[in-house]
Amino acid sequence: MLFRTAFTLASPPGSRAGLSILIFHRVLPKPDPLFPSEVDAQRFDTLMGWMRDWFNVLPLAEAVDRLQQGCLPARAAAITFDDGYADNHDVALPILQRHGLSATFFIAVGFLDGGRMFNDTIIETVRCCRQPILDLTLLGLGRHDLQSLEAKRQAIPALLNQIKYQPLAQRRETVNALADIANVTLPDNLMMTRQQVKALHEAGMGIGAHTVHHPILALLERREAEREIADSREYLQTLLGEPGTLFAYPNGQPETDYRREHVEIVQRLGFRAAVSTAWGVARGNSDVFQLPRFTPWQRPRWRFGLGLAQNYMTSSDHPGYCSN
Repeated sequence: MLFRTAFTLASPPGSRAGLSILIFHRVLPKPDPLFPSEVDAQRFDTLMGWMRDWFNVLPLAEAVDRLQQGCLPARAAAITFDDGYADNHDVALPILQRHGLSATFFIAVGFLDGGRMFNDTIIETVRCCRQPILDLTLLGLGRHDLQSLEAKRQAIPALLNQIKYQPLAQRRETVNALADIANVTLPDNLMMTRQQVKALHEAGMGIGAHTVHHPILALLERREAEREIADSREYLQTLLGEPGTLFAYPNGQPETDYRREHVEIVQRLGFRAAVSTAWGVARGNSDVFQLPRFTPWQRPRWRFGLGLAQNYMTSSDHPGYCSN
């Protein structure tokens, strides 16, 4: 009751309402020793119970419409997922349905049906590698101790930080070479199939575009960036039989990962709204093509709720945010 009251005060119904948009990526069937903080089924079930009790959870498309019209309910929220992992369908969907909640899933369509994102190639290479020291000096990535679980936990972010902002083609070549050097066999079932995306849609969930190959748009030539955005929308329209209206910028940090020109592309292609990963709560004066998103990861109920409450005080036009 305390949090419901606090959220109502921070976000009353009508024109002064705020829209909290939560972002998730994976919901694992069981805890992963390599990533103990990753959301698993039990944790997600708990979080969705809190969201059901505290918020009026709306489909993102409806929430955006009502935000613009000034008629959001008190404590309005929306739930989103990025990338298109198979566990979104297999694990998250039944939990959402059990709680009577909706979510919107942003799909990087180039990885459907057996693809794998670059970060997962890195993660699974480190996980599966049996070499005590992974020597990547030929790739300019140094040597990495993999002799313990903690060492692997340190190696993964070190490699991700070095590779993430490489040009798209170079990034692909780098992670493939990394896997070859590690001599590992990698999984090909991490991402959804087309049928699973259709099943989410048929279950009443929202589906949005998230480019084809999940590039850092700010690193691409304008024409290539536009093709990544447009092709993902066209793919989903063909798959689902209706035009996509929502978009999520890969990685999503304003100026670092996308720029004003990409916002203009999204607008011109006919999307109705887009989401970033800048923190904050969307208000009536927010740019609907750069809506903020946030999820607190603290485990105790009170700290999770406090994180959501504090997010109401984060302005969506904070320094670094691309405002109109």
